[in-house]
Amino acid sequence: MAVRLLVRTLSELCVTVGALMVLFVVYVLFWTGLRADSAMDGEIHRLQDSWATQPVATVRPSTPHKVPDSARPAPEVTPYPQGKAFAVMYVPRLGRAWHKPVLQGTGTDTLKRGLGHYADTARLGGVGNFAVAGHRRTYGDPFKDFPRLRKGDEVVLTDGRTWYTYEIDRAPYRTVPTDVAVVDPVPVKSGYTVPGRYLTLTTCDPEWGHSHRLVTWGHLESTQPVEDGMPKGMAG
Repeated sequence: MAVRLLVRTLSELCVTVGALMVLFVVYVLFWTGLRADSAMDGEIHRLQDSWATQPVATVRPSTPHKVPDSARPAPEVTPYPQGKAFAVMYVPRLGRAWHKPVLQGTGTDTLKRGLGHYADTARLGGVGNFAVAGHRRTYGDPFKDFPRLRKGDEVVLTDGRTWYTYEIDRAPYRTVPTDVAVVDPVPVKSGYTVPGRYLTLTTCDPEWGHSHRLVTWGHLESTQPVEDGMPKGMAG
């Protein structure tokens, strides 16, 4: 009798634990994703509403402005308001519908609402290294397909006034979380040797872990006013 009771108790315990594990997986995969997607959509809508009230530029170039290599003044690292969205990122390689808000900071709460701009790195389009982090999995899986990025891919951002088109210069590189030099103004492992207008994207690796980081780098290829329409790489 005692044995039967023990077996029944253990069986019920296993069923309970299994049910809790399933609920946890559903929470991680589904619920956090729904909340994150809603939060990111909200950030983008707030940005678009604020941009709609901005004065329209009266003078604008007729063609995209290619950024010259000689444009190398001191790095521009004036911070954006902490925890606030200031731009939207588009990566055609990750899908025509893929677009995410970029917020200032890389804290836990910030990364639940979008991508995070590393503190003390360059401003969007500025001289130095504009560095951005994002979750690989959970909270909307913004960088789930990060390993698909390739040399020559475009990463396009807008702050409501200007389109900034960066071109990726190498496929994702695997490193450890303590390798903070990947967001230096001139990240050595990127292959860059002189100051410029660079982009760094980072995410966790492996897909469901955080023991390592995936990193990719790019340079600012061109800019153009929003009034001139979307960059060619986003058309069609």
